[in-house]
Amino acid sequence: MRKPPFTFLACIMLGICFLSCSSEKKTEQGNTFAIDYEKFTLDNGLEVVLHKDSSDPIVAVATVIHVGSNREKPGRTGFAHFFEHMSFNDSENVPRGANRKVIPEWGGSRNGGTWSDGTIYYEVVPKDAFEKIMWIDSDRLGYMINTVTEEALEREKQVVKNEKRQRVDNAPYGYTNEIIRKHLYPEGHPYNWTVIGSLPDLQAATLEDVKEFYEQFYGAGNATLVIAGDIDIAETKESVKKWFGEIRKGPEVSRLSPQPVALTETKSLYFEDNFAKLPELRLVFPTVESYHKDEYALNILGELLSGSKRSPIYKTIVEEKKLAPNASSYNRSSELAGEFVIRVRANASSDLDSVKVALDEALKQFETNRFSDNELKRIKAELETDLYNGVSTILNKAFQLAQDNEYAGDPSYITKAAQLTNAVTKEDVMRVFDQYIKGKHFVMTSVVPKGQVGLAVTDASEAAVWQEKIVADVASEEVSQGEEAVYEKTKTKIDRSEPDFGDLPLFKAPEIWTSSLPNGMELYGIFSDEVPLVNFNITIQGGHQLDTMEKSGVANLMTDLMMEGTANRTPAELEEAIGLLGANINMFSGRENIVIAGNCLAKNFEATLALVEEILLQPRWDKQEFERLKKALQTRLKGREANPSAIASLAFDKLIYGDDHIFSLPTSGTLETVSSISLEDLKNYYSGYISPSLASFHVAGFVKKDRVEKALSGLSEKWKPKAVELPSFQLPRESHAGKIFFIDVPGAKQSVIYAGKLALSATDANANNLRFANEILGGGSSGRLFQTLRIEKGYTYGAGSRIRTSKEIAPFLVRTSVRANATLPSLQIIEDLVGNYGKTFSEADVETTKEKILKASTRAYESLGQKLDILNQISSYSKPLNYLEVDQKELVEMSLEDFKKVIARYLNEDEMFYLVVGDKATQLDMVNKFGKGEAIELDIYGNSLGAVQL
Repeated sequence: MRKPPFTFLACIMLGICFLSCSSEKKTEQGNTFAIDYEKFTLDNGLEVVLHKDSSDPIVAVATVIHVGSNREKPGRTGFAHFFEHMSFNDSENVPRGANRKVIPEWGGSRNGGTWSDGTIYYEVVPKDAFEKIMWIDSDRLGYMINTVTEEALEREKQVVKNEKRQRVDNAPYGYTNEIIRKHLYPEGHPYNWTVIGSLPDLQAATLEDVKEFYEQFYGAGNATLVIAGDIDIAETKESVKKWFGEIRKGPEVSRLSPQPVALTETKSLYFEDNFAKLPELRLVFPTVESYHKDEYALNILGELLSGSKRSPIYKTIVEEKKLAPNASSYNRSSELAGEFVIRVRANASSDLDSVKVALDEALKQFETNRFSDNELKRIKAELETDLYNGVSTILNKAFQLAQDNEYAGDPSYITKAAQLTNAVTKEDVMRVFDQYIKGKHFVMTSVVPKGQVGLAVTDASEAAVWQEKIVADVASEEVSQGEEAVYEKTKTKIDRSEPDFGDLPLFKAPEIWTSSLPNGMELYGIFSDEVPLVNFNITIQGGHQLDTMEKSGVANLMTDLMMEGTANRTPAELEEAIGLLGANINMFSGRENIVIAGNCLAKNFEATLALVEEILLQPRWDKQEFERLKKALQTRLKGREANPSAIASLAFDKLIYGDDHIFSLPTSGTLETVSSISLEDLKNYYSGYISPSLASFHVAGFVKKDRVEKALSGLSEKWKPKAVELPSFQLPRESHAGKIFFIDVPGAKQSVIYAGKLALSATDANANNLRFANEILGGGSSGRLFQTLRIEKGYTYGAGSRIRTSKEIAPFLVRTSVRANATLPSLQIIEDLVGNYGKTFSEADVETTKEKILKASTRAYESLGQKLDILNQISSYSKPLNYLEVDQKELVEMSLEDFKKVIARYLNEDEMFYLVVGDKATQLDMVNKFGKGEAIELDIYGNSLGAVQL
C-alpha cells in the first residue's frame, strides 16, 4: 500500500501546542487550540502515546513499525509491504482470518500501509471493542510469526501481485515512479526501488525471509503505539502494559542516517505507456530529508511555483502556451532524502520539448520576478486551515502523534514545525530555489502513449521496465489458505484469549437545527465546537439531469467556469481572496444536483460566505477562461480512455440506463458532446435553472444558527427564486439480463469486472433494507465477495458490492479487478455468491449485519464532513430529522424473512448482466465459456462492435 494518509503538518504557522498537562481548548475565533497527550515507554522499549478525546464513543489505535522498503535486501524488493500483508493473516491467539473479518463486524474499520520508511497498522472502533483491538494488535505484533505457512505465503503473494497490477501495471503512468527512483538514486541506495517492489522479487520470497524480517525488525523496541479517543488514561496505561508488556523487545535497530543524493548530470528518459493517452513530463530534483530546516521553505516554493493562477508555471504552461490543463510542483521529503517534483500532463499530441522550454521560461521568470508578500501570506493562511482539518478526527491525530514520535522523537514536534514554517521568509525561499533548483541537475521522464515516441523530449534515452507477460492458465497460480500451522504456542504470563466487549457505547445523533429564508432556500445545521472550523455547502437540485443528451457536460463545465473569477474579480483575484482567508471553496455538478461548498476557519465564516455569494450571483462568463476549461476538459476526457476502471464504469452506466437516459452519459460529458458546448449554453443553464427554490444550505461546525441566518441575509435578498421543472427520463424497457459484454484493452494485466442490474431509488421504502441486506455479500473486507475472491483465492486486491444512492432508480453492482488469468473463475464465483445469497443467508447473518451497522454508527459521524452528509441526506431525500434513529429501529426490527424477501426481490442473479474489460487475446475465449452466451464486444465508449444490437 502507499504511504498512509498522514497529515504531516510541517507547514504550519500557528503555535499549536501539544502538552502533557493541558486540556483541549478552542474559541470561536480560533485563537487557542491545544491537544494534550501523555507518553510513556514500556520495559520492552515500546513507546506509547495516549490522547483523550471524548467527543465520540470511539477509539483509534495506530502502531508504527520503523521499517519500510528502505530496509530491504537486493532481490527482495517490496518485502516490507508484503510482510504488512502477511501480518494481517494469523496470530497465535486470534482465530484465523479474524483480523480482516471481525473488526468490521464489530463496527470498526482497519487497514495498514507501508512506505519507504515505515509500516503502520491502524483501527478505529466503537469504545466497547477497545480491549478486543488491544488483544488483536498486540498478538499481531508479538505472536504472529509461528502461524505463517507456505500456503499462506503463496496466497498473499498473489494478493500483493494483484495490488501491483491494479495500482501500477494496469494504470496509466504506473511505471513512472520506478523509472525515477532507478535513475535518481544510485544502485544500493535504499530509495532505488519502489515500495511495491517487483513481481519476480515478490514471487521469490520464502518462509525464511518472512521469519528473518520479523526477527530483525518487528520488536517492541522498534515501534510507537498511539491510542486516541474516548479512553480513561489510567485504565488504558494498565491495558497497554497487560497486552503489550510481554512482547519481546527485539534486536537493536540502528537508525539510518540521511542519504541525500547529488546528480552529476541531468538524466532524460522516455517510456511508451500502454495505457497513457496523454504525454507527461516530470522533472525531479534531489533535495533534503524530512525535518531538515530547508524542508519548510521548499514546501512553500512548490506552492509558489504552481499553486495559484499567479504562479509562473501555471501562467506559462496553462495560460500563455496552452500546453496543458494544469501543472504541479511540490517537495516530498522522506527519512533519508527528498525530491522536488515538477509535473505536467500535457494536452494530447503536445510535444514535450515545447513543455520543457516553457518550464525553463517559467523558472527564469520566477528567478527574475520573485513573488509578492501577499502570495506568501496566502500560503500561510491556507496552511492554518489545513492544520485544523488535519487534526479534526481521532485517527488523524493518532497518525500525527505516531509519525512525529517515531521519526522526530517528539510527539509534539508539530509545534516546532509550525514555528519553522512561520519563520520562512522570501529570502529563504529564493535561497532554496538557488540551492536545489536553479541550474541543478535532475531526472526528467517523458512518458508518452504507445506509438508516439516522437512526443518525447529530444535525445531522451529509453527507460527499461520489466513487464509481466499474461499467462492464460489460471491453474499455474492457484492458491488456497491451506491448513493451519502446527507449532508450540508461546507461553505468556497473562491469559491471551479473546476479551469480552466493554459497555455498549451509546450513540447520540447530533442535534440538528433548521430554518428557511424568504427566497425559499432551506437551512440545516449542526453545531460542533471540537475544532474552530466550519464546513458548509449550498446544494441546488438539477445538475446533470438538466443537461441535454447532445450537450452532456454543460452543468459540469458551468460550475468549473463559475470558479474562474466573478464580475468584479479576475480568476487570480478570486483565488487570492479565498486563499488569504485560508478557505477552500469549490463548485461541482453531480447527477442530480449542483453543489458549491466551503471550508474555513470559524472566524472567517462571514467573509468566506460573502465570496460564495459573489461567485453564485455574479459570474464572470470569461470567454478566454471558457475556452481554456473546455480544452482542459477534453484533455481529461482523452486521458480517461486509458484507464480500464474508468472504461468499465462508463460502459456499465451506458448499459444500465440505455441510450435515451442522461445518466448513460458521464456528468463531465464525452469528447463528442463537449465539442458542441458553447459559452451561451452555460449562460442559458445558469439563467434557467439556478434557483433558491431548489436550494438547501447545510452547515456543520463552530457556528451557531443565529450567526448563520444573519450571514445569509444578503444572499436571501439578492437571489430571487424562479420556476424550474425537473425532467424525468424513460428507463430502458429491455434489460440485458443474462448477457455478458467484453471490452478489449490489449495487454491488460487485470480484468475489471462489473455485474449488476437496476434496483431502486433512495426514496424507496426498501432502500434501507436493501442496503442492510447487502452487507454480508459485499460490505467491505468482511463481505463474502472479498473473503472469497481475495482471502480464499488470491485472485484480486479487493471486491465488493453496493447500491448507488440517487432519486432515480439506481443500480446494484458488483465490482472487482482480478488477475487476467482468473477472469473466468472469478465470474463463476460472483455468479454463485449472488445466485445463492438468499438461500445461504442465515439467522447468524442477520445478527452480524445488525451488530456491524449499529456499532459502526458510533464512528460514522465524527468529522464535519460526515455531519454535513447527515444534512445532505435529509434535504436530498426528504428524510426526517431523526432519520438515523428511524433507520436503526428499522434494522433492529428486520427478521430473517425480511432479509430474504429483499434479497429475492432486488438481488436476483438471473436479472444481472456482466461486463469484463481486459485483454481480448487471452481472455475472450475463456469468457465465452462462462455460460451467458457469446460475449457481446463493445468499444471503449460502450458502443456495440459488429452486427449485434444492444
